[in-house]
Amino acid sequence: MWQEERRQRIRSRLATFGHVSVDQVTSEFGVSRETIRRDLLEMEAHGELRRMRGGAIPVAEEREAPYTIRSSVRVKEKRSIAACAARLVESGQTLFLDAGSTTEILSERLSGLSGLTIITNSLKVASNMTEHESAAAESNRIVLVGGEFNSDPPCTFGDVTINEIGRYHADLALLSPFGLDAGKGATSYDPHEAEVARSMSANATRTAILADHSKIGIVSRISFCPIPEIAHLVVDAKAPQKTGFDAIEALAQDVMVGTQ
Repeated sequence: MWQEERRQRIRSRLATFGHVSVDQVTSEFGVSRETIRRDLLEMEAHGELRRMRGGAIPVAEEREAPYTIRSSVRVKEKRSIAACAARLVESGQTLFLDAGSTTEILSERLSGLSGLTIITNSLKVASNMTEHESAAAESNRIVLVGGEFNSDPPCTFGDVTINEIGRYHADLALLSPFGLDAGKGATSYDPHEAEVARSMSANATRTAILADHSKIGIVSRISFCPIPEIAHLVVDAKAPQKTGFDAIEALAQDVMVGTQ
């Protein structure tokens, strides 16, 4: 079993059961205890879990606000980020968009473009991309990947989703994290959201992270993309004023700032 496959299954166990046992996964995965201990040690270093005697548990952290709340705050900033990120998109490209409030707003802007293939796990993104009534928009191809269903936000997740994402290669992955930190990179609170974002990034030529100023300097439970691997960091005009932004900017390949 490959390392990343083991770690995805460990993340799934943590999300489902709230703990993972070294003995149990050693037997199930058919690997040594030393291999699992190394996995847990490295995952702990990335903030994905906390080790304890005999296994590991999730990192304790305040849960995200419901999606209906997240999608209604800082809308002006998110629209400025979406307008900026749209400049990265050209007709004929294949794009990954994950399930986030900023990518949802971006999809509204992209719906008027033509010749795009949009691959997403977000029902909101898929719906937005099909609502624009024009000949150009009708040339777009929208792929909603399958999997288990989550209502907050409305999206698919799990092993089926990850496997379907792996069938595609995108020119650009446009992702919206919970937090962004120089050391931990782009992070998510939910393990399933992190798995989807990580898979989209891994299967794209370039990754763009869309982060409003509230996410700068924030570290959540699971890292999915280090700053140096982000091809384009797209932020709003308030982000450069936040503590920690200078360290992020020093590591980033390209920083784009949306105007208010």
